[in-house]
Formats: sequence, structure tokens, C-alpha cells
Amino acid sequence: MNLQMVDAQYAPLTATLVRTLTDKLYEKRKAAALDIEKQVRDLLQANHLAELKKLLVVLKGLTAAQNAHARKGGLIGLAAAAIALGKNTADYTSQLIEPVLTCFSDPDPRVRYYACESLYNIVKICRSSALSHFDELFDTLWRLSADTDLNVRSGAELLDRLLKDIVLATNSFEISALMSLVRDRIYSQNSSNRRFVVSWLSAILTAPELSISVYLPEVLDGLFQMLGDSQPGVRDATEAVLGQFLERMHEQKDGDRAELSDMINVLIVHACAEGSTLTRMIALIWLNCFLKMHSVGLLQYLSSFLTAVLPCLNDSQLKAKEINTHLMELLSENADIEYDAVIKVLLKHIKHEFRDTRMAVLNWISRMHVTAPAKLFSYMDRVFPVLLSLLSDTCDDVLLLDLQLLSDICEGKNTSGVELQELNLDEDTLKQLSGISPYLVKFTSSLLAMFRSDKALLNDRGVLIVRQLCILLGSGSIYRCLSVLLLNDSDTEFVSQMVALLNGILLTSSELFELRKQLRTLESEASLFPESLI
Repeated sequence: MNLQMVDAQYAPLTATLVRTLTDKLYEKRKAAALDIEKQVRDLLQANHLAELKKLLVVLKGLTAAQNAHARKGGLIGLAAAAIALGKNTADYTSQLIEPVLTCFSDPDPRVRYYACESLYNIVKICRSSALSHFDELFDTLWRLSADTDLNVRSGAELLDRLLKDIVLATNSFEISALMSLVRDRIYSQNSSNRRFVVSWLSAILTAPELSISVYLPEVLDGLFQMLGDSQPGVRDATEAVLGQFLERMHEQKDGDRAELSDMINVLIVHACAEGSTLTRMIALIWLNCFLKMHSVGLLQYLSSFLTAVLPCLNDSQLKAKEINTHLMELLSENADIEYDAVIKVLLKHIKHEFRDTRMAVLNWISRMHVTAPAKLFSYMDRVFPVLLSLLSDTCDDVLLLDLQLLSDICEGKNTSGVELQELNLDEDTLKQLSGISPYLVKFTSSLLAMFRSDKALLNDRGVLIVRQLCILLGSGSIYRCLSVLLLNDSDTEFVSQMVALLNGILLTSSELFELRKQLRTLESEASLFPESLI
């Protein structure tokens, strides 16, 4: 500091006071600040407002000085001026706050710390008038939350809590201003910045009078990304905020359909994402709550729900099974769903690695067959071949459910979607199969083709499959269909294997007792299958 300074340079402050204010010792700067506080009170009381403004300009100049101690002096001086101004600070808010804000970019961490201390005292006095600079204050605190210096971060946290208290106590505060700032920072990758953003959302959500749910679609995706943060504290805080938002959603069930659709799409993405189990769990909890709130109205998003739910059914931690059950209960004949999209999702997951997923897909197709058979049959050209291929599944539960579904389809009266001509059967064979469901004929023909190409399937599961079909569709129909098709098969080795298998089942299985009894009283070849032309 230039020792030749003259009083006029710092008027209405004296050069001596400025030297003390910019001393390297904190105690001297503090003593000078008390003198400034007294001088501001005197100027205010004497109504020397022009002099008061000059004093504030001098302090502003000190905050921009090259000497770090001078900058510290300017900061403590501005805080002292604010204390002296008291209830009159509203007229000087900009002159008090703006010089301090520039010091938060100072390379010296001690200057940044004293800036936190100064601004805290200024804002504490200014209260609601400080909100005219809310955008700058919020941005500054957001940056300070990730400051490299622990003391600076601690000082910023105190200022942050004060600003939150002021916002919550100010009825005229524009929540849209805050949410605009949050939206611009919601995708920050820094854990400290994320914690800061979440803390503001949490604070606002504690105030029932502040409506924030309308902004949820703008921040939902960013919040779910924060659930995957490396810091447990960030994850916990984000989970809590999402819980607060969900409570608000319960209170406000009616919302914009477009926004609801956007949020569901966000939840689907995160429910399907690999990595964070917490993220998938919370996404499914949200989907489950949405389903409970809007019920049938969400069936139009059924394909999206299934995309999220089906891969997660094996995880007991998740809500997937509950959602799946609820969705299935809502399905009815008149349900407004996009069958094409739903069928596409089901077929995509029918060969999923998890047994529970494969079982769920089969149950969905079965449910559709019950509630809307005509609509399902319009997609049977896609569904039926996949169901046939599932007969090679290694899980008995899946195989039995698949057989049950195939049997239900074969018993159906709707024959659209299947043409026996494509099986290349001669006219005599077609006559012998008359009266039998075309689906059963196609099913049986496909089953024989699978047995022929997959000897392991024939040897390991052949007996189980045939016996189960006899239970489901009747031994007479199954044996008649198999016999007629084998009679016209030129592969003698395969036919011999099948005949041996069928004979073994016929002679030993309790399911075929009635057929054995019928054979014992057989009067003629035609009486075995009287409905046929054999």
C-alpha cells in the first residue's frame, strides 16, 4: 500500500483508516471495520447520502485491488457498511453485493473465504432485497460447492442455508427463476454440484405452498442420473428428493398427458439401464405409483411398461412383479392398448435368459388369448412359430406353460392365420385330418419336425411333451394327428422312433387309459377315430 496516500483519495474515509483496513492482521482490519460501521451510521443519520455512496465506491475499489489484504479489507468494510445501514440496505443492495461476488473468482482461498463471510453478513441484513441478485448468488454458491478449499466450502454452506431460509420466507419469490437455474445445472457430473442442486430441490419441496411438481418433467432425468453418483451422500439425498416429489405427485394426480408420457419414457429408460440397481429400483417404484394413480389410463403405455418390467422379474428387490400383476389385471377385452407394440415387446423377451421373464411373456399371451382372442389371432403368424420354438426350453415350467398356451390356441375356433396348404400335405391326408383344428395340425407337424431335427429334444422331453398334450387336448386327437402325419412320412427311421415312443406312452401312461380301453373294444379301423375318413 502506498504510504504517500492522501485522505482525498479515499474520502470520506481517511488514509489512516484505509491503511488499518487493509492491514495483513485480521484484528486490525476488524477494528477498522467497526470505525467504518460508525461512520456509515453517522452519514446516514446526517442524510449525507452522496458521501455514503462515495464510501461504498471506495470499498468497492479495495475489493478489486492487487493486494490480497486490501481485497480482504474491502470485503469486511462492505459487511460493516451493511450492518450500519440496517433496514436501509434495500437502496444499496447492488453496491453491497456486486463487489463481493467478483471476489469469489479470486485465486487466493483466504479472499474467497472472507468473501463468503462478508456476503453472509450482507445478505443477512438485506434479506428479501438480496433476492434481486438471486441468479448471481445461486450461481456463485453452485460453483463454491465444489471449491477446492474446505474452509471456503464451509463458509459457502452457511451462506447457502441463509439464502434458502430467506427464499422460503419470501412469499413473492418466483419459483420459476430457481427451477430455470436448476434445469441448467441438472446434468452436472460433479458430485458436490449435484449435492447442491438436490439440496435446493429438497428445501423447496418442504414448503407446501411452493408449487414445484409442474417442473418435475424438466429435472426427472437428471435426478435419476444422480442416483448413479459415486458418492453415497449424493445418492441418498437424491433418493430422498425423488421420494418428496412422489408424495407431491400423489397429491396432484391430474397432470398434462404429454408431460406424463415424457416422464414415463424417462422412467422406462432408467428402469432398463444396466449398472445402478438403485436407479432401476426407484424407476420401478415410480412406475408402480404412476400405475396406481392413473390405472387403466396408463394401458396405452403397456409396451413401455413391459419393456421395463419383464427383464427385472427375477430380482426380488424390485417392484417388477407387482407392476406386472397389476398390469395384467387391468387387461380386458376393451382395453386401449397398441397390440402391435405389445406383441413386439413380448416376442423380444420370450427367449430371455431369466425363467420368470419367459413365464411372464407366456402368461401375457395367454391373457390376451382369453381377453381379446380375435386381436391376438391377427398376430398369430408371428406368435405361433415362436411358441413352437419354445418347446425346446430347458425349464419344465416354461415348457408346460408353453404347451398349455399352444393347446388353448389349438382348441380355439378362430383359424385365421394358418393355412394347411403350406404344410405340403396331399389331399388324402388333409381329408383324414378333417375336423381337427388347423392349428393343431400345424402344431403337430411342427412338433414332428422339431423332434426330427433335435434328437436330444425327442429323447429327453418327447415323452413329457406328448403326455402333456394328451392331457390338454385329449389323447384321441393327439394320436390321430400324429398317426396320420407319420403315415405319410418317408423317413422310416424317424417314424420307427416315434412309433416306439408313442407305443410306450400308450401302454404305460395313466393319461391314455381311456384310449387303451377304446382300443381293446375296437370293432374296426374306422371306429378308432370315427370322426375321420380313415
